Amino acid sequence: MGQAMDLARQAGAAGEVPVGAVVVCDGEVVGRGWNQPIGRADPTAHAEVMALRNAAEQLGNYRLPGCTLYVTLEPCAMCAGAIMHARIARVVFGARDPKTGAAGSVVDLFAEGRLNHHATVAGGVLGEACGALLSSFFAARRGRREVV
Repeated sequence: MGQAMDLARQAGAAGEVPVGAVVVCDGEVVGRGWNQPIGRADPTAHAEVMALRNAAEQLGNYRLPGCTLYVTLEPCAMCAGAIMHARIARVVFGARDPKTGAAGSVVDLFAEGRLNHHATVAGGVLGEACGALLSSFFAARRGRREVV
């Protein structure tokens, strides 16, 4: 999660919402991503999607069975769908997202029995620290304090 937080800081420094993600397979980081929808003018350039793209390219396969995705913010519905299509085995996220979270905060797509792939999910890992990155970013944008 520490590497995902470093990537989140990179996103924040670029003016993007500070979310970072890494894909780990067999103990090795094979994919990295951070939020880039503004810079890329791409609404799908969320940290999770960027990390999945990077991992798929590194491994030469769009399916990533047995891999774990670490992300600093609870995935949204789009990212949850991408995670399931990639066949990620496990998702570990930091801060919960009460507005768009699709791993239990608003909906839980990973628990939807009608879908054909299910990743195990662990939420709240370094949740306070991940949430602080987001809170300080938005506070700074409102002109109240520096970004962490």
